[in-house]
Parts: sequence; C-alpha cells; structure tokens
Amino acid sequence: MSTTMESPTKAGLPPRTHSRWASLVVLCAGTLMTVLDGNIVTVAMPAIQRDLGFSAPGLAWVVNAYLIAFGGLLLLAGRLGDLVGRKRMFTAGLVVFTAASVLCGLATGQGVLIAARALQGVGGAMTSAVVLGMLVALFPEPREQARAIAVFSAVGAAGGALGTFLGGALTEALSWHWIFLINLPIGIVAWLAAVRVLAADAGEGLGKGADYPGAALVTGALMLTVYVIVGAGDRELTATLLLAALALALFTAFTLRQARAARPLLRLRLFRSRLLSGANAVQILMIATMYGFQFIGALYLQRVLGYGELLTGTAFLPAPIAIGLLMLGLSARTIGRFGAHRVLLAGLALIVAGLALLGRAPADGSYLTDVLPPLLLLSAGFAAAMPALTGLAMSGAREEDAGLASGLFNTTQVVGGSLGLAVLSVLAASRTEGLLDGGGTTLVAATAEGYRLAFRVGAGIAVAALALAAVVLRPRGD
Repeated sequence: MSTTMESPTKAGLPPRTHSRWASLVVLCAGTLMTVLDGNIVTVAMPAIQRDLGFSAPGLAWVVNAYLIAFGGLLLLAGRLGDLVGRKRMFTAGLVVFTAASVLCGLATGQGVLIAARALQGVGGAMTSAVVLGMLVALFPEPREQARAIAVFSAVGAAGGALGTFLGGALTEALSWHWIFLINLPIGIVAWLAAVRVLAADAGEGLGKGADYPGAALVTGALMLTVYVIVGAGDRELTATLLLAALALALFTAFTLRQARAARPLLRLRLFRSRLLSGANAVQILMIATMYGFQFIGALYLQRVLGYGELLTGTAFLPAPIAIGLLMLGLSARTIGRFGAHRVLLAGLALIVAGLALLGRAPADGSYLTDVLPPLLLLSAGFAAAMPALTGLAMSGAREEDAGLASGLFNTTQVVGGSLGLAVLSVLAASRTEGLLDGGGTTLVAATAEGYRLAFRVGAGIAVAALALAAVVLRPRGD
C-alpha cells in the first residue's frame, strides 16, 4: 500500500517539493519534543527528589516509567499506524504526550508524576513509531532520502543533548515543573501544524492485521525487558534472572504466534534482511554507549567537578551544536560520496576514541582538557554514524513494512539506552562502593574512578559495535 504523505498534484506527477519538506519540519518538531523529554529530566533529578521526597530507588522511576511505556509500545504503535493511518497515530500521540506533560508539570506527589511519565511514554511511542515510515514514504529517491534522514537524525541527536542544557536552565531559573510545562505551547503548535501540513493516509484498516494476542505478548515482553534492564541494580540477582526468563518466554510465545498467525503483528520476514537486523543490533550497542555517556557524564560534572544544574547543561551545549552542524552540513554529502557503511565505521571509531579519553578523566579534571575534547569526538562520531545507520536499517524494509521497521528501529534505541544506563551506572556505583569500603580514598576520588570504569566499558561496547558493523553491514561485493 502506498502511504504518500504529500498533497496530491496532477495524476502521475510527483508531489510538490515544498510540501514534503514542510512535512519533514513537522515530523522533526514532534520528534524533538519527545526526545527532549527523554533527557531533560536528567539534570533536574536532584531538584525533583528534594521537592517530592523521593528515595534513591524511587527517583529512578521518574525515568523508568517513561522508558518502559515508550519501549514497550513502539512495535504495537508502529503496526497500528500502518492500519489506522500514520498521520492519525502521529497527531493522536502529540495530544497524549502534551496532556501528559501538563500532568507532569502540575504533579505535587510521587505517584502522580510517575503515572504521568508513563502516559508520556505512551504518547511518545505513538508519535515516534511512525515517523521513519512517513519519512521514507515522503522521500523515496535515495539522495533526497539521505538528506531528509540527516535532518531528522540531527534533530533527534541534538535534541537529546539539548535536553540536558534546557533541563538545567529551566530548573535553575524557574523550577523543575517547567521542564514539562514547556511542552504545552510546543505541543499545541506541533499538532496544529501536523493537522494542516501532513496529508491524510487511510491505512490498511484494523481488520487487515490487528493481532491483539500477539500485541499483548510483545508489549508485555518489551515492557518486562526494559523493566528488567533499568531495575537490575535494585533487586536480587535471582529475581532479575527469573524476570528475564519470563520476558524470554513471552518473546518465544510471540515469535511462535507470528509464525502461525494469518495476520501477524510483526512479519518475521523483516529479520531476513541482513541490513535491517544488523543495523538494529549495531544500534543497541551504539546507543547503549551514548546514553550511558550522557547520564554518567552529567554526574561526573556535578559530583566530581562540582558543577550546578545550569553549568552542567551549558557544558553539554557544544554537543547539539556540533551534531547539528555536522549532520546538516556534511552527513548526506559524505554518505553519498563514501557510502553509508564507511561513514558508519568512521563514526563508530570516533565514538570509541571519545569514550577512551573519558576513561582517563581524573578527579581533579578540567572541562576544557578532560571533557570538551571527548565530547566533541563523541558528537562528531554520532553525527556521522546515526544517519548512516538509519539509512541502512530502513533500506532493508519493504514499503508496506515501513511502519513496523520504524517501530523496531525506535524500539532498539530504547532497549540500547536502557541497557547502557543500567549496566554502566551499576558498574560505576559498584566500583565506587568497593573503593570506599576498602578505605584509603576520598568520596570524590572513588566516584571519579567509578565513572572512569564506566567510560572504559562503554568504549569496549563501542568497539563491539564497530566490529559488528564492519562484518554484518558490509556491502555485497566489497
């Protein structure tokens, strides 16, 4: 089924270029809002904890509630977008996300904030799951598609880093409530623009593929997987293993159902694509390192170098600037000249170098010498790798599977981010506690060593991503 998003012109003629690029702007605006909220709370967490009286384990659920709902519903939202129409799913998601943001901003209790964050995750999944499918339909020509993906990736990547800055600025200047309330005007404008600019697509109809038992199985499996990952450091190993086994059993049941269902939720033929499967596997590893860096890097600045919220956010500001400039100015042309695979490998190599440098950051470090150089290396690496990886993943999907492929790609982002946050933060905390229990070191020195270990492990994960990409995503004939 064709899901062209532009206003039609004369029969047989392509849609007008300006309408397609206007649609891209709308899609990027909606994506930016959800990406910002995935990161904007990081710097504001101490203020939220003080105001609402969260315990340390309870505070983690301000992030976890969003991630679990977001990651668990992406595949279902992607498929429903194919069935009911991607524009309907996108605009409905904006409404849910904006309303949930207002609830977060008005929250005066722990339970209300956590529930509203989960609702934000639902809205974020609804919008994010269909965006790449819409983008691919808008720009089928390879060169234009590469430019569009570069713009979209720049918005997403820069938005993640920009969220850290805005979180610090809004929290220090106003209060943590405004990191959520700021979404109200943005969400209204984005919704009005989406209704006006995006052309309607009918969708296949719910009767063409609404595998609700399969949806329940995969949504439960994904939510449980994210829950297992993000809460691994707060429970006994036996409980974690049992929950992981249950998640695996749900995935197995889902796979068996999809192999036999007349109208499966997820067509298993998707995974026959070497590019789609390989790109998603590489993305899990790459996003694990980058998300872990954002979280632990902010903690290093605050707990080791003594930065406040605003200064921490400002310290990250070069990242979105560098990512935006490189992605918009160079990515599409570089990919067109050297090929997506070579650009991806170069980007991953820069990420390895940046994390390796951070693995040497001392307790008495300096921002200009110990933080800014690796920050710029990581930004340049991500700016090169992400558009190339996105293009490779989506090139491995058929047009009728674009919504599912988009949902899958976004799902692996969440799984990778959750995995990186859980593994690297647990490693850092364990190393710090071990040093303090042994005595002979200060809290700052032990904390810095814990973060150095996390960065070094992150560099190792990035090396694994580089090796996997070099082998699995290598173009045929090379």
